[in-house]
Amino acid sequence: MTRKLSRSARLRQVWNMANLSTPLGLLVAAATRTRVVRGPEGLVLGFGYRPRLPRAGAFTVGNVVLFRAGIADVAARPRLVAHESRHASQWAKCLGLPFLPAYLVAASWSMLRCGHPALQNPFEVRAGLADGGYRPRQHDRPGGSPPTRHRPDDHG
Repeated sequence: MTRKLSRSARLRQVWNMANLSTPLGLLVAAATRTRVVRGPEGLVLGFGYRPRLPRAGAFTVGNVVLFRAGIADVAARPRLVAHESRHASQWAKCLGLPFLPAYLVAASWSMLRCGHPALQNPFEVRAGLADGGYRPRQHDRPGGSPPTRHRPDDHG
């Protein structure tokens, strides 16, 4: 049974198709032989993404979300899907492809500030750090210890 899309999800879906970000995401999925299925809120979910870059466990291009994990692992993490859905909205708000350089600048700024591309990246913060699987390191809290690297399967 297919759920009817909310007005905002439908607008995002149409806008990300028109601004070419969703077609780009579908092209990335096809080029990497990532299996895709229809997901919630007008998203297209891809499972088993294998290329090295980006290093993230999941990433979004338009309304297409590509996961390294399989469908069962993703189904067990609905908050991660919600996080990626917020990134799809960010693609729409940035008018599509301009999201890429904006995100790269924000990730670089975060790296300079705290040594991690997500923890002070406004796109990740607004998508919900905890929902994306990010955990502040001890040194990011008052009185904490030096930084440690996150697991490579953390979302980006």
